[in-house]
Amino acid sequence: MSLIEIILVAIALAMDVFAVCLGIGAARSAKAPRATFRLTFHFSLFQGGMTLIGWFLGSRIVGLILSFNHWVAFALLFFVGAHMIRESLDSNETQEKSDPSRGHLLVMLSVATSLDALAVGLSLAMLQVNVIWVSLVITLVTLGFALSGLHFGSRLGKRFGKSMEIAGGLLLIGIGIHTLF
Repeated sequence: MSLIEIILVAIALAMDVFAVCLGIGAARSAKAPRATFRLTFHFSLFQGGMTLIGWFLGSRIVGLILSFNHWVAFALLFFVGAHMIRESLDSNETQEKSDPSRGHLLVMLSVATSLDALAVGLSLAMLQVNVIWVSLVITLVTLGFALSGLHFGSRLGKRFGKSMEIAGGLLLIGIGIHTLF
């Protein structure tokens, strides 16, 4: 694989991370620099790591994973999106919103956005490419897309408030539905 092909694959994998981070940034539920670090670190780590795991698993179980990975991604993204919408519609303004950069929400989002990287890793094993190099590029590109999504989402959230929180939740649900097709 050429460097351009690797970068294009990395961009394709990072698009769902960008969309999720756009929604999180718009909801302004992870405002602190530490939250930004946790989100970008985990999304990047999972994208690169799942690529490595997929490569190590090889082609032996590709049929099993491909038959249900889209359902897992859909369920996780739907749950988190519905949770964001419910929180934005909650009339209690003083209630603290859950932080998607911590705990089970962070893990669910990281897994949901990196399942396609697992499939890419499986195909890389068949192409016999240097998976360490590819994984590193995927990690770095994902890092950039995650930071960009959080930044632009935050700007939208400041301007449009609650409607952006609902839009962020709907965006996550939409990405989940898109994975089914």
